[in-house]
Amino acid sequence: MAIPSNIRDRYPKEMHSTDGRAFTIRLMDPGKADQSAVLKFAKKLSEDDLLYLRTDITDPAVVAQWAENLKSDHTTSVLAEVEGQIVGYASVHREPVRWTRDVGELRVNASSGFRGIGIGRALVAEAYSLGHALGLRKLYAMLTLDQTGARNAFERLGFRAEALLQSWVRDRAGTTRDILLMTHDLEGFTDQV
Repeated sequence: MAIPSNIRDRYPKEMHSTDGRAFTIRLMDPGKADQSAVLKFAKKLSEDDLLYLRTDITDPAVVAQWAENLKSDHTTSVLAEVEGQIVGYASVHREPVRWTRDVGELRVNASSGFRGIGIGRALVAEAYSLGHALGLRKLYAMLTLDQTGARNAFERLGFRAEALLQSWVRDRAGTTRDILLMTHDLEGFTDQV
């Protein structure tokens, strides 16, 4: 199944960060070029950044599976680029099962040197727009409690805490951490992006 034209026709988008840097948001392609570019982006992330990812995007097999999910339409991803280099991404992941197929998981990440300047916010706004265009009813994100900056950003965008999952994940040192499930209803959302 191909990406619908109501999504494909939106990209690429040229934007500017709050500090004046130009960046482009475009759809991720499942081909080898974007897989390599994502791996290069991931290898620059700090250990702390990698700790919070739902999958290990430094692993070529994981990125290849991401590409397969793009092909099967279980995932729709956009990439933010500055001067041709990936500096962030946002993905909406959908489950094929009937009872949750209208709920999407939002995953977003930006390089440390590109945080706090509006790129992450733009990526989340694109994910809203994608969720709406895909006919989703709800988006959710999962954060650890110590990700206060991300939590504040999600709250500013209308997400609300819905559940606390205690000792849900184990970090690289083996310490368990709680997960906060945050949600945003898309019903009634007006696509303004």
